[in-house]
Amino acid sequence: MQFIICRRYERMERQAQANDVNQGFGERRFGMFIHWGLYAIPAWHEQIQMRQGMDKPQYQALQAQFDPQRFDPDEWIDLAEQAGMTYICFTVKHHDGFCLWDTQYTDFKITQTPYGRDTLAMLAEACERRGMGLSLYYSNPDWHHPNGYNPLSTHQVPPVPEDEPDMDRYIAFVKNQIAELCTNYGKIFSFFWDIPPRIYDPSLNAIIRRLQPGILINDRGFDEGDYSTPERHVPEGWKFDKPTEAVQSIGRQSWGYRMNEDYYSQQFLTQSIAKIMAMGGNYVLNVGPKADGTIPDIGARMIREVGLWYQSVKEAYEDAEPISAVFGRKDLMFTRNGNALYVHLVPTPESSGIILNPVSVMPQSTLLLNNGTEVKAVVEKMPTLANEKDYLHLSDIPVNEFVSQVMVIKLVFDDLDGIMDSMGSRGQVEDRL
Repeated sequence: MQFIICRRYERMERQAQANDVNQGFGERRFGMFIHWGLYAIPAWHEQIQMRQGMDKPQYQALQAQFDPQRFDPDEWIDLAEQAGMTYICFTVKHHDGFCLWDTQYTDFKITQTPYGRDTLAMLAEACERRGMGLSLYYSNPDWHHPNGYNPLSTHQVPPVPEDEPDMDRYIAFVKNQIAELCTNYGKIFSFFWDIPPRIYDPSLNAIIRRLQPGILINDRGFDEGDYSTPERHVPEGWKFDKPTEAVQSIGRQSWGYRMNEDYYSQQFLTQSIAKIMAMGGNYVLNVGPKADGTIPDIGARMIREVGLWYQSVKEAYEDAEPISAVFGRKDLMFTRNGNALYVHLVPTPESSGIILNPVSVMPQSTLLLNNGTEVKAVVEKMPTLANEKDYLHLSDIPVNEFVSQVMVIKLVFDDLDGIMDSMGSRGQVEDRL
């Protein structure tokens, strides 16, 4: 009996935690990822040390050159706000081990550069002052730390003779650093571990939770965490079965600043965001600042362009629930808020009309959120659905005008619950990833 009660308590605790995560993500759905560090100086890739075989002294020499005199956290926040983003995830330590805060536990840090200032402290102050959520990214691999080599994990640089690989000592170092991060920089929205260490030690997340009550922790750390983090791809399905935060960068080749980057199209990015959010997930879009601390012009322009789209359609994501499984279609996605049904035209529609079967009820109103114009709607029989009943037909949709972004149509009905109930077995499609 005691075993059954314990298992029941564990299930209740996990459900309560999942509810807290969903509530936290519900408050902040769209974020900006910032990959920034010494690797912005060569401007090739954030993993240049490993991918180009640079030795430690050669890479560490970049520390003496790092002097981002144009870094202004308010400019970063300005850009995020223009795009409708409500939190920033900042790479306080990437795989190279360089720390962007004034840590006590290594000299490989921002305050031991010509710049000499604690950039995390500056960003944290600005975020708190302006109501921007702050998330911290922390890499489990550490190519600089003498104890950091982990043969169980990936993204490792082989140790050099003067190193002393020792995961127990390295984990002690990590515990000290995360305690600093969760103590000295105000309220932290979420904690993003990167590269699963394949070592189970729940005490690390316990430290974070004790110091930052209510924080959200991802699934790439030393235990399962609160939410999953698909990277550079959109999982199949209509609805996520657990809290999810997808991560993507504006550039195909690198997360850090790259001088000759291959940038994604606006169509690709908006479709990716639309799919993830219509499935109930969060989305974090990355940009890599230059070595001087400024976001490159093309990166800022891309964030603003995506933001113009997102600001026009965000009501279909931020206050809506995913219901694509009810329709079970491959050509459209759906969310709802009360009697408002949002139709997401993703993937790109093939024509200017949509047959919204099995709906056979006229809406009170129709609106293309992208530009605020009315969409033509009529319940009628369609030639391409021979011998079937009349269905709601949306037409004259300006597909060519908005080819670079996802269109979202808002339909308001008298009784959306009744319409969905009337769909019968069509509404019993199983939600799945």
